[in-house]
Amino acid sequence: MLRFIVLRLIWMVPSLVAVSFLAFVLIQLPPGDYVTTYIATLAASNEVVDQNTAADLRARFGLDQPMAVQYFKWITGILLEGNFGLSFEWQQPVSELIWERMALTLVLTVSTLIVTWGIAMPIGVFSAVKKYSFGDYVATFFSFLGLAIPSFLLALVLMYIAAVQLGQEVGGLFSERFVNAPWSFAKVVDLIAHLWVPVIILAVSGTASLIRVMRANMLDELNKPYVTTARAKGLSEFALLVKYPLRVALNPFISTIAWLLPNLVSGSIIVAIVLSLPTAGPMLLQSLMSQDMYLAGAFVLLICALTLIGSLVSDILLALVDPRIRLE
Repeated sequence: MLRFIVLRLIWMVPSLVAVSFLAFVLIQLPPGDYVTTYIATLAASNEVVDQNTAADLRARFGLDQPMAVQYFKWITGILLEGNFGLSFEWQQPVSELIWERMALTLVLTVSTLIVTWGIAMPIGVFSAVKKYSFGDYVATFFSFLGLAIPSFLLALVLMYIAAVQLGQEVGGLFSERFVNAPWSFAKVVDLIAHLWVPVIILAVSGTASLIRVMRANMLDELNKPYVTTARAKGLSEFALLVKYPLRVALNPFISTIAWLLPNLVSGSIIVAIVLSLPTAGPMLLQSLMSQDMYLAGAFVLLICALTLIGSLVSDILLALVDPRIRLE
């Protein structure tokens, strides 16, 4: 197991380099560059930028160099110095811009993951064990309802409930007095108080789909001979479910970590914009729109890193849960 983990960690480095190159190329594929976007923004305000000023800006940002040179400087800065470059739009180091937003994004992601699993697993097992019962039909109904409701619409409804019915400040993850305040116990409590709205919104669709996955997996296992044998040996129904079919049914469930982590970052952009969340999604969207390539590239690289980390965590958990995978 240790050898497997070490090899996977080693292979992550060239994988991230390859992905970073593809991301860097894709970000620059649209016509123009950041200076073009900047000039268009000024033109909308009736400000004129002459060609010499535009050329000076491109030289200042290094946009007058070939793409390969720009990428080489960026990736070597990351690998050797941990320097993600300078954001063109914000005129700040990218690392200063992304880390706090990524930290808040990970808090939101982990909280959503815990809530999603905590709800989907027991309901999925119950729905399979009590197949075609009233409870199964209720769980199925709410699963399809959760998949059908758009996240942004649910966000608007919960914002109304929180603001009008509960009298809570909505929008963002902090109250106004804690937005720029240093971290303290009071700020953490305030974060937790604001966290429930986005967590519920992001967990709804994920929970709905995972309930169906768990139900289908359990139904596949419940009628197999090893379950009948264990029941004939006198195991209680709860112990039987936990020890045998549930462990096997968890395999596809655990494997969803590989896509769930990056999806919660990149797939929650609309919800983050509606709720004014200081997470990675809105800044990623803005950087792509303005062609702020170093900022956008850093976010894409971190999302890819989350994908690789999620795949590694999935493989480790699968090996711990299923002895057959350990043998292989």
